Amino acid sequence: MSTPFWPAEWAPQAAMLMVWPRRDGDWGNGLVDARNTLQAAINALVARQPVILVAPDPDARYDIGQRQSDGRLAHDGLCVAEVAADDIWARDTGPITVIVDGQRRFLDFRFDGWGGKFSARADDALCAQLHAGGWLGADPLDRLDIVLEGGSVESNGAGTVLTTTRCLLAGKRNADLDQATLEDRLRDTLGAHTVHWLAHGDLLGDDTDGHIDTLVRFVDETTLVYQACDDETDAHYEELAELARALSVLTPAEGGTYRRVALPLPAPQYDPDDGHRLPAGYANFLIANGCILMPVFADPADDIAAARLADCFPDRRLIRIDSRALIRQHGGLHCAAMQIPALPI
Repeated sequence: MSTPFWPAEWAPQAAMLMVWPRRDGDWGNGLVDARNTLQAAINALVARQPVILVAPDPDARYDIGQRQSDGRLAHDGLCVAEVAADDIWARDTGPITVIVDGQRRFLDFRFDGWGGKFSARADDALCAQLHAGGWLGADPLDRLDIVLEGGSVESNGAGTVLTTTRCLLAGKRNADLDQATLEDRLRDTLGAHTVHWLAHGDLLGDDTDGHIDTLVRFVDETTLVYQACDDETDAHYEELAELARALSVLTPAEGGTYRRVALPLPAPQYDPDDGHRLPAGYANFLIANGCILMPVFADPADDIAAARLADCFPDRRLIRIDSRALIRQHGGLHCAAMQIPALPI
């Protein structure tokens, strides 16, 4: 088999996978707000590409149908898959898709609830259930024996992968594997020739142990957009300053330096029930066909982040999605969606 090619997120997409929030999940009195947030995201996406929406139980399927019937949720371009799921974070539970010999291959890594923090039986089986039901099409699905979440790795579409040591090398995910072994697996499965390991950066309230998609993103092969913090009194300041320093000396495989674009940190957001700080940030934006869905938090920094991201994507429409409901469950827009790339022409 030829070397896999992992397309960048900005490459043409065949569809986007998302999961509707369950009433019996962890959303509590934030359920309606979470569903409304995903509704806004889906309506923006289906104007540009198909969306595969998982309805994890009958109540979720009914709610989706009601919203479609009264015109709140799009009908055209939306394919509803009735498949069990524990939560909505399709970035981590959906397939990572590589291209091999001109064909898509879906990679089904093990999912253990972010190192055993949460129940994950249905989420771990999500890829297999979607594939068995034909929702992913006829392309092959490969079940892999290591734990890996889609939000923990980032591709530049040219063989370079970003990840964090805090996620992949700490905790219970792959306790029997060392960095060299894990890197070899990333090279083999994702077709990577370069793996950049970042040791700093974390958002308070993040359950993922420092997923790269909350911290640093590629927007082209040699440009990095990263979460910064200018407030020396903020609890994030030191870690994000160390992250910025690490990025400043990072070298592309082809030589030279990476162009770096800093995103501001919004003012602290707190859970209304118990007051703990929530993981609000702008690096968790979602790239789709013709658009960027950017998380916003009703904060003045929203405008600054929007301007900087718009400069990075001059040919795509930037669409703001209020993400305060999603961060209440410690996730975000990018966490809630996984793209399925189109085949190369």
